Amino acid sequence: MTEGKIAPSSLFGLTKFSEAAKRSDVVFALGIMAILTVLILPMPKGLLDVCLAISLMVSILVLTTALFIERPLEFSSFPTLLLVSTMLRLSLNVASTRLILGHGHEGLSAAGEVIRAFGAFIMQGNFVIGLIVFAILVLVNFVVITKGSGRIAEVSARFSLDAMPGKQMAVDADLSAGLITEAEAKTRRKTLEDESNFFGSMDGAAKFVRGDAIAGLCITFINIIGGIIIGVAQMNVSLADAVQTYTILTVGDGLVSQIPALIVSTAAGILVSKAGVEGSAEKALFSQLSAYPSALGISSFLMATLGLLPGIPLIPFMALSFATGAAAWKLTEKKEQERKDALTASEADEDTHVQNVDPVKEALHIDPIKLEVGYGILPLINGSQGQKLTDQIKSLRAQLAREIGFVLPTVRMQDNLQLPQNKYLIRIKDVEVAQGDLRPHMLLCMNPTGGAIELPGEPTIEPTFGLQAMWISHGQKRDAEEKDYTIVEPLTVITTHISETIKDNTDELLGFTETQALIDDLDKSHQKLFKDMVPSQITMGNVQRVLQNLLSERVSIRDLGTILESISEVSAGMKNISMITEHVRSRLARQMCAAQSNDDGVVPIITLSPEWENQLQNAIAGEGEHQYLSLQPSKLQELTQRIQSTYDQQAALGEAPVLLTSSIVRPHIRSIVERFRSALVVMSHNEIHPKARIQTVATV
Repeated sequence: MTEGKIAPSSLFGLTKFSEAAKRSDVVFALGIMAILTVLILPMPKGLLDVCLAISLMVSILVLTTALFIERPLEFSSFPTLLLVSTMLRLSLNVASTRLILGHGHEGLSAAGEVIRAFGAFIMQGNFVIGLIVFAILVLVNFVVITKGSGRIAEVSARFSLDAMPGKQMAVDADLSAGLITEAEAKTRRKTLEDESNFFGSMDGAAKFVRGDAIAGLCITFINIIGGIIIGVAQMNVSLADAVQTYTILTVGDGLVSQIPALIVSTAAGILVSKAGVEGSAEKALFSQLSAYPSALGISSFLMATLGLLPGIPLIPFMALSFATGAAAWKLTEKKEQERKDALTASEADEDTHVQNVDPVKEALHIDPIKLEVGYGILPLINGSQGQKLTDQIKSLRAQLAREIGFVLPTVRMQDNLQLPQNKYLIRIKDVEVAQGDLRPHMLLCMNPTGGAIELPGEPTIEPTFGLQAMWISHGQKRDAEEKDYTIVEPLTVITTHISETIKDNTDELLGFTETQALIDDLDKSHQKLFKDMVPSQITMGNVQRVLQNLLSERVSIRDLGTILESISEVSAGMKNISMITEHVRSRLARQMCAAQSNDDGVVPIITLSPEWENQLQNAIAGEGEHQYLSLQPSKLQELTQRIQSTYDQQAALGEAPVLLTSSIVRPHIRSIVERFRSALVVMSHNEIHPKARIQTVATV
């Protein structure tokens, strides 16, 4: 090296060292290798002092970290750190042993100033005191702290491992219910796995501390006996001096090792005993100890009583009694004030909510089903005479639950002064879907044959099915019965209208909440099927869409178990919701045929001619869920008219037949006929049960 300059080789070495220091993995590996090297090579006294200080500093850092962390998993590297710190102390023990045995005859500074200071300060020149203190520290560390920490870690690891399947099932259930996302589920599963691994590692790591204590005892015994033999036999030191010097050095060395070991063991105990407690250690302890001021008050009374006993020093006991009593009084006042503040805030919130309801939030509320009536229809709701509309709605909801398979939301009834007095509106999710006029004090008369009604009255249109009708007085009821007319009460008119409107819109009323309620009410076997299927094969949303598709065509979903089994059969290899729905419909063939059978147990059907079947199949374009019917408008109009005229003829004969088509064409035919006759049932050949009795009544 020249003056004022650094040699290139030195500069290159410093650069490489700086680059290596920036890589923590390299530094950590070098540190482990250095610890192992100390076990073999001798160490100077000055370097030993530095390493002993590092060992003490690491133990204090570990303890403070264990005190401040919120959850044990935040210190998941503790088992590894415990191994490293144990190896560091053992290597320093070996280095100090080499110095004590090799240079102990030179005096108390033979193994460095740190060991000399610990030996001189704690033992105060009396090696018997040092031996007793050292033995007590080893017992406290080995018997009390390490044994208890190891037991807690062992039990926690066992319980954590046993509870893991149940916790993982809970995570899967929350994921299936849509309460958490896939990313949150992965995070929670990883946390469960880390928790089990952590407590398992802590159980094994406790053995490090136990082995460290045993090794400390052995090293201390070897140093004392070996030092005395070397000092007397080889170094010509007197027996008294050898015992004094080597014992002080050995016990000082043992204390320097055992104090950091005791600190680390305490950190391990705090860490494993902290399981299930959120927050740092001091917050958890102080908040829980101060939660019951009466406990502090009793403690204050007992301390004062003990202080009055003969021979007991009065001042410390009375001082502690005063401190705990003052704390109890202050905490009681604080809790009472918090209770009053909470009560005042709750009352203020209630008053604010009642007096200052946010109109914007109120406007966002949507009623699933709402009935708005003019003031002339209010007597039907209030029920001043006979049945009330509310009672009819309750019966209707029970009936529809049996028919369609799920409990409908409640129907909200509200008067609307802006409506004409005898008019009513039916809203689904605040959108008007139907309306009608009633005469609360009259009867609705209809001719079943479709002919004119030969009675005086007010002509009208029946609101549910659009039939010609007439409002007549109660005095004309006998005349109408003699002519075989159908007579309907106003309450039945509005109830029937609500019923048919709900049936036409049940798919919109089946939301996520209703679907989840249906799943929760299933038996355990079908819930297991659902959990195996969702979300691995199909999502919860797609299951809901299949149910909505069934309800849109008035297919009951009461047999939800069969529906889920049908979905499970094809959902693994089929993602098209329409095709899955068609498969489910074929599995519900018996139920659907039974629902469409007439009084004679026969399913009346209308078939499409082969010409129309071929034209419709050839007109299907697109693939998968993007298929559509590309039929000429003139042909589409002709098909619509023929279907409508055929069904009008059958309706005149009192029949409500099913339109039977092929499975490929069925969804497209349904999308056509629902525009002009939503109640018309369209079924495919696959949906006719083999044991069902069918009768062809017409062909389109």
